[in-house]
Amino acid sequence: MNTQYTPPYQITDEMLILVSQIAEKAGKIQTFHNLSAKPQLRRDNRIRSIHSSLAIEANSLSIGQVKAVLDGHSVLGPAKEIQEVQNAYEAYDQIPVIDPYSLNDLKKIHGIMTHLTVNESGTFRHGGVGVFDGDRCIFMAPPANMVPKLMDDLFQWMKRTEGKIHPLILSSIFHYEFVFIHPFADGNGRMARLWQTVLLYQWKEIFQYVPLESQIRNFQSGYYDAIAACNAQGQSTLFITFMLNRIDEILKDVETEVTAPPEPLTAPLKKLLSVMEPGETYSAVELMHLVGLRAMRSFRAHYLKPALAQGLITMTLPDKPTSRNQRYRR
Repeated sequence: MNTQYTPPYQITDEMLILVSQIAEKAGKIQTFHNLSAKPQLRRDNRIRSIHSSLAIEANSLSIGQVKAVLDGHSVLGPAKEIQEVQNAYEAYDQIPVIDPYSLNDLKKIHGIMTHLTVNESGTFRHGGVGVFDGDRCIFMAPPANMVPKLMDDLFQWMKRTEGKIHPLILSSIFHYEFVFIHPFADGNGRMARLWQTVLLYQWKEIFQYVPLESQIRNFQSGYYDAIAACNAQGQSTLFITFMLNRIDEILKDVETEVTAPPEPLTAPLKKLLSVMEPGETYSAVELMHLVGLRAMRSFRAHYLKPALAQGLITMTLPDKPTSRNQRYRR
């Protein structure tokens, strides 16, 4: 008798239409390669992902504060929430090297995501937990002693079906099943959203910088309603449809961003590019002198920041924008 677990769901015509639409948009975005050419857009989208995913879990920091934390600036806010931002950035930075079919990787990334913020970090929970939308209890998760078996069943199913089920559908099923099992004491929502992104990244690399979490936050009540309805029905069909709609919507935004015609160059930007030799790197001070300015504030406002925002120049240390060793190239 075959006892292998298969999550219950149904494929609908609406899903098939959405999968086709999403694939077309993702292919068009990938063809442009503009996410690679726009480091500021990639960084902004990453910040949107982190801020939205944490805000869903009641982190009170604004998107400006999240950006300031990641830029290395001091921020007035709860120490735990600041640590959550730093943890999430480090976890998302691991997307290219994560094996989404590895339970060990899942625990490792949970350890990064919850570093110094929860007691049971990187290990499955030992007590009971519920899923809440604010004060509303959506459902109580399975008992802790069932978690290892449920998670092993889920990951074994993913391994069996890799390449047989479209990644858009597989990742959505995983997202729902993961939330239902709720394997960790804390951080389950953040991990579910990140892991769906990792699975989608395995399909199309552009998803590393697609802020899907912002769409979930915009439809947060619908997100929890879909989970509750699926729990009542005993299958993930409604949740799959919900997530496919969210992915379709966010790709519309990204498609607009990457396919928009380039902004006309201002006189300062033309001058900045004219003094930069292709392949050479320059410090901010060197560039300021080359364009004939003496005030760093004016140089940053009218030359450096606009050039970075338009992807005309890039940082040599994009993950450390305020580093004293930062340099810039065309």
